[in-house]
Amino acid sequence: MRYKAKNICAQAIDFDVEDNKVKNVVFYGGCPGNHLGIASLVEGQDIDDVISRLEGIHCGPRPTSCPDQLACALKEYKEGTLS
Repeated sequence: MRYKAKNICAQAIDFDVEDNKVKNVVFYGGCPGNHLGIASLVEGQDIDDVISRLEGIHCGPRPTSCPDQLACALKEYKEGTLS
């Protein structure tokens, strides 16, 4: 799946969900080290656990962050609204 990120340095996030587990997270743009860290930490984790841990994290004065945008993407996936 591809999610068009909003209000962060990354432009998009790709990910897969298999058996309710988050897989293959890739951020495009932004800070590569942080994105690799996020992707590694969520790999194989339950989608609901990832959402609850990452949702609401802010980046400085921004109302969102890369982790929060991943949570938003996963929520849209679950709701079936991710196009």
